[in-house]
Amino acid sequence: MQRTPLLMSRLIDRGAKVAPEAEIVTATAAGTRRQTYRETCQRAHQLAHALRDAGIGVGDRVGTFMWNGSRHLEAYHATAGMGAVLHTLNLRLSARDLEYIINHGGDRLIIADADVLPLLGKLAGRIPGVEKVVVAMEDGYEDWSTSLPNAVDYEDFIADRPLTFEWPEIDEHSALGLCYTSGTTGDPKGVEYEHRAQYLHTMAICMADVMALSATDAICGIVPMFHAMGWGIPWSALMLGCKQVMPHRFTDPARLLRLIADEGVTMSAGVPTIWQGVRAVLEARPGEYDLSRLSRVTCGGSAPPPSMIRWYWDTLGVEMIQGWGLTETSPLATVSRRVMQYAHGELSIDEQFKNVAKAGQLIPGLELEIVDEAFRPLAHDGESTGEILIRGPWVCSEYYRNPQPERFRDGWLITGDVGRIDAGEYLVISDRSKDLVKSGGEWISSLDLENHLAALDGVAQACVVAQPHPKWDERPVALIVRAENVDIGSEQVVAHCATRFARWQLPDDVLFVDSIPLTSTGKMDKKAVRARLEAEGYRLPELRQG
Repeated sequence: MQRTPLLMSRLIDRGAKVAPEAEIVTATAAGTRRQTYRETCQRAHQLAHALRDAGIGVGDRVGTFMWNGSRHLEAYHATAGMGAVLHTLNLRLSARDLEYIINHGGDRLIIADADVLPLLGKLAGRIPGVEKVVVAMEDGYEDWSTSLPNAVDYEDFIADRPLTFEWPEIDEHSALGLCYTSGTTGDPKGVEYEHRAQYLHTMAICMADVMALSATDAICGIVPMFHAMGWGIPWSALMLGCKQVMPHRFTDPARLLRLIADEGVTMSAGVPTIWQGVRAVLEARPGEYDLSRLSRVTCGGSAPPPSMIRWYWDTLGVEMIQGWGLTETSPLATVSRRVMQYAHGELSIDEQFKNVAKAGQLIPGLELEIVDEAFRPLAHDGESTGEILIRGPWVCSEYYRNPQPERFRDGWLITGDVGRIDAGEYLVISDRSKDLVKSGGEWISSLDLENHLAALDGVAQACVVAQPHPKWDERPVALIVRAENVDIGSEQVVAHCATRFARWQLPDDVLFVDSIPLTSTGKMDKKAVRARLEAEGYRLPELRQG
């Protein structure tokens, strides 16, 4: 029998051993900063010594308030190895939510980037459990100051510490990380990630049928490391020893494209809004960026429009891999690629892209089901629509210090997503349950409308929300951000929808806006959209006339 516990400490030093000279590149205000895997590993071990000397032990919470950069990676590495719990703090949360999750999570020490220190400083006197703040100052940032207690410079904190730390043997079910949901409803909810769960997730996302990560890749993880452990990419990269390119705070599309081109990035990962912005720059400046080495990008957080998936392939020869998951699923659960079976090689390109538009097939090791309101399983026929349930070794079974049994049933996570499963076992997301439009007893998918609208020339972004109606209960309203230098009207928008949707499914109104608010994880914030419409006294056109 094999009884070796599945600990992340058995993976995280590997990259430095097999590829000690491979680079980790961090974008800075002045350009880029580089260090090798060997240096990164040594600095992570030094950080572990410094944390232990500061009183941090197995199970203690260490918060990070940082962008994607090599020092954040060192914090991942050090805490995982020494058995502390890495609590990644979302830089885009409100001060109220940050105060809540720091106190609720029990953080004893926080490592923060200097440029976001003022945001954390607003909590001075309100996070009594935090004993020390370690400040990482990036190139191009001259100095820092804070009213937070016991603040120390990161380089001073780790200076002169030993270059090796003997990682302890701990239980494989010990907590490795702590991530909180973005709190779109109620207080943010904490999800603990165990060593065993992340070990298995790390292996799974490297599979050829998933992200196909390899030591031959140069990875640019745009998805924030403060959100759902950066989709697991930092762990896989540490294990493999592949080149890592980290954008820090510089995530405007033009800077990202320059970074991807200059560093020979082969694979990248981000939310749809990132890839929409990148597409806009490429269309405006054709031929400016050499993306010849870029082979694939992973898109998650929300479903990318099928038209955008096809554009990346037809224009750049870049495969867009769609992934679906939640903070609660650590996070990747399903993945959809253009060719996922041997037989798919015989399909036409158009047929292949029909599959890519789906949320995808389940990653091995997980179980997926759709159920009706009585929790009865529904047929996997591509037609039956129900609540999506999921369970498996990297799916959480309860929230940290907040069980919420209504979200968990017989080992299943009730995701809050609505969808269907087809005969090929592909998951198709219809919507978040709270974002469906219920009109006259029938459901209208805001996601389907948004994806169709995104394919209309002149539409840069589309958001569909429900609005109250005295007769039909709810009706859909479309908010449209026009593409630059394009003038389209509401008649064109509705006519475009009519090419696919029945009349009763068409938006009752079209509003043209400058921007659509985003959540802290880059998704469209429909809660904020609905609240803004309510605050502005919005009424559907026929109600205004009445």
